[in-house]
Amino acid sequence: MWTVVKNISVIGTGYLGATHAAGMAELGFDVLGVDVDPEKIEKLSRGDLPFHEPGLPELIRRHVDSGRLRFTADVSEVGDWADVHFVAVGTPQLPGSNGADMTYVDAAITDLARVITRDSLIVGKSTVPVGTARRLADLLHERSRDDVDVALAWNPEFLREGLAVQDTLRPDRLVVGAERDEDVETLREVYAEALGRETPWIATDFETAELVKVAANAFLATKISFINAFSEVTETVGGDIRTLADALGHDTRIGRKFLNAGVGFGGGCLPKDIRALQSRVSELGLDHTMRFLSEMDQINLRRRERAVTLSEQMLGGDLEDRRVAVLGVSFKPLSDDVRDSPGLDVANRLYVAGAHVAVYDPEGGANAAKRFPRLDYCPSMEDAVREADLVVLTTEWDEFKALTPADLDGLVAQRRLLDARNVLTSAEWKDAGWDFAQLGRLYEG
Repeated sequence: MWTVVKNISVIGTGYLGATHAAGMAELGFDVLGVDVDPEKIEKLSRGDLPFHEPGLPELIRRHVDSGRLRFTADVSEVGDWADVHFVAVGTPQLPGSNGADMTYVDAAITDLARVITRDSLIVGKSTVPVGTARRLADLLHERSRDDVDVALAWNPEFLREGLAVQDTLRPDRLVVGAERDEDVETLREVYAEALGRETPWIATDFETAELVKVAANAFLATKISFINAFSEVTETVGGDIRTLADALGHDTRIGRKFLNAGVGFGGGCLPKDIRALQSRVSELGLDHTMRFLSEMDQINLRRRERAVTLSEQMLGGDLEDRRVAVLGVSFKPLSDDVRDSPGLDVANRLYVAGAHVAVYDPEGGANAAKRFPRLDYCPSMEDAVREADLVVLTTEWDEFKALTPADLDGLVAQRRLLDARNVLTSAEWKDAGWDFAQLGRLYEG
């Protein structure tokens, strides 16, 4: 086995792979990113990104220009070159099922086994159902050459969209699942800089490493769903959901993060991962164990429907032909990701209910238009709210959080605003004469 890691390949150059490849180059390694999409490779080779992530385009361009980071569509290039191969391909939800699609992961391992001609380590970063790594280790053993030592380890990612570069270069923990001590030591070498800052290091087995990511996402989704369940109570009996969350957050056993009541969670990870976890535990005969995740999913979807029914209530019970401005359709700020986006779902539901929906998002409009082209996508917030009968804030971008009544007065047709993220100050808007509502609060308009 080798003693020094110099060359790293990253299989899959989507959001995770492109970020990880740039991060490894920043840490001083020579990196080759591999993808089956030649158009994506061409764009990345120019330093262009097909998605929005602050700081990542600059990082990629710097290391493409330096020659430390390259991209290719030919996986065979890495076979006799890389010491460590990171697998960062997608695991989307299967059509018609809650399960995760392992097609791309299986193909990546099979392709690597076919082309690797030197001792090396394959490291999975994709989020996979528990039991996948052990199955892939057997597959790798069957398909790889007898004269090379090729091992598998699992190193889950914990990237937050909008903060992915920081999370790659300065992770809050590193988890590695492996069967051999030498493979753990190889990854300690890869992450030596982070470990030098005393980043928590957890070396464990395959199964624990696989479960860490989905367990973390399930826990975060539980916290969001918990406070949103209480929103349903405070909307009925009264109370201030934000103050309730603050009071809970002072309990050190609970903490304040992810207790922001609103229109619910979305994106490409939390919804997909909790559904895949339910599917996997069901396959294991543990249907009752994660049943609460199904209720969480329902709470999340009910928040979206509540935003629509409250919009209808604010407009006198009828959305037909009313102009509604929706501010924010990316699932979270600092991202252009609209997968399972609450804001985009609310906008579409409003449209289906008969409203004319004008949408503005600082980054997510183009992606949203691909999914729901029938909505009216505007180039600015001012264009979206102009002549609106109702403004609905669904993503907490900084420019929306900083809104004041004076910013919208003179643009809207009717002074009505639904804050579906609980980021504005109710008294300020009501004192200015606005019909103002927030999810989680009793509406008395």
